[in-house]
Amino acid sequence: MIAADVLQHIGDTLEARKESSPSSSYVASLFHKGEDAILKKVAEEAAEVLMASKDKDRLHLVREVADLWFHTMVLLAHHGLRPEDVLVELKRREGISGLDEKAARNPQS
Repeated sequence: MIAADVLQHIGDTLEARKESSPSSSYVASLFHKGEDAILKKVAEEAAEVLMASKDKDRLHLVREVADLWFHTMVLLAHHGLRPEDVLVELKRREGISGLDEKAARNPQS
């Protein structure tokens, strides 16, 4: 299974869990708790990524990044977005200097 297929499968699963009973799964309960709970998990997982990196534990780092990616996909699903939306944006940026891409962004209101 290629990476995009894995992300699409996870996106499909997350979408299905949005309408599930909060008692049916961890993800369903997280959706039920709302955006603040999801944001808290994303922040928690981001901090754990930083600590795993500082510890120089490669396996721990990979596992924590997986947790962070997963929870950011939950956040995307909360907003009606899918992993494919991020892949399209990454593809759009391919071959563009990071400095040029950042300079071209519209200021956020």
